[in-house]
Amino acid sequence: MKIAVPKETKLKENRVALSPDVAKDLVKKGFTVVIEKGAGASSYFNDELYTAAGATIVNDRKELFATADVMLSVNAPSAQDIANMKKEAILLSFMYAQTHPELVEACSKAGISAFSVDAIPRISRAQKMDALSSQANLAGYKSVIMAADALGKIFPLMMTAAGTIKPSKVVIMGAGVAGLQAIATAKRLGAIVEVSDIRPETKEQVQSLGGKFIEVKGDASIKIEGGYVKGVSDEFLKMQQELIAKHAAEADIIITTALIPGRKAPVLISEAMVKSMKNGSVIVDMAVEQGGNVVGSKLNETVITPNGVKILGESNLPSLLPLNASELYAKNISTFLLHLASSEAFKWEMEEEITKGSLIVHKGVAVHPSVTKQPVTA
Repeated sequence: MKIAVPKETKLKENRVALSPDVAKDLVKKGFTVVIEKGAGASSYFNDELYTAAGATIVNDRKELFATADVMLSVNAPSAQDIANMKKEAILLSFMYAQTHPELVEACSKAGISAFSVDAIPRISRAQKMDALSSQANLAGYKSVIMAADALGKIFPLMMTAAGTIKPSKVVIMGAGVAGLQAIATAKRLGAIVEVSDIRPETKEQVQSLGGKFIEVKGDASIKIEGGYVKGVSDEFLKMQQELIAKHAAEADIIITTALIPGRKAPVLISEAMVKSMKNGSVIVDMAVEQGGNVVGSKLNETVITPNGVKILGESNLPSLLPLNASELYAKNISTFLLHLASSEAFKWEMEEEITKGSLIVHKGVAVHPSVTKQPVTA
């Protein structure tokens, strides 16, 4: 079976789907691995490393897509690239199919099958395939480093002959994978960390990392599936904002991480809250690509408000750590591939939980409930 890895074309994307080490492992398992020329360059993997691993380098992108049995990528390819794939070929990538119907249509027209790594069920035996978590972990770390760089003061308490410097205060909105790594990183740098999350079960995790939990009483509108918040009422968000407002006014840094799969990101930081913050304080909106948690954030821009607050809107934080991000993603996607197939063929175990949960299009037919309007069953 021929596996192909293209060079990513999305703006600000530095990752690659396979590292040389993982490519070598797949070659040993009997797969043929073909890499587009320069695909790993932005992740510090040159073509010679792939060649040494047993992969073949191809310069013709159209040929790469036309001859692949399986295409592995970080982001879904363009509709034109998908159109070049041979019928019944298979794509594995991030798709976010519910909000990108044009990708589903392109896969259907091409007669291919497509699995989305962001749709892999959140179950224990799929942990090694969980690319959402591996990338969010890195993003949480990088968000703190970026905020620290943009802030005009240090994080830790420092006692000097010239006086005592108070520690910075960091408020983190959301204690998922990214939020927990942000807490740990900010604490290691010496900050006082306060954390808000609508899931009460995260309180113990926050406290175990040294954070102070800002508790908002939950209500029946909160819907949680597979560890992710799937829905919450506007009334609850308003109540959360009111509680967070006083913490925001005292914060040196706010990091927001809240996402709802298939929907626009909820607004957590209002214009009034931004106006209440101190001159020189920093906000990192990690949800900016999905519409943003912060009023006034802009995609891939740093906004400086009239009162001197910096709002960082970086769209692809894992891509800023491409070496680590690519290594982790390669392990995720190769584990996923080896679950679905041998080097000879795909198993097509259609009722198996991971296959059923992640298969978006099968041989040109959209099959996932999120794109066929069928009710999603637990």
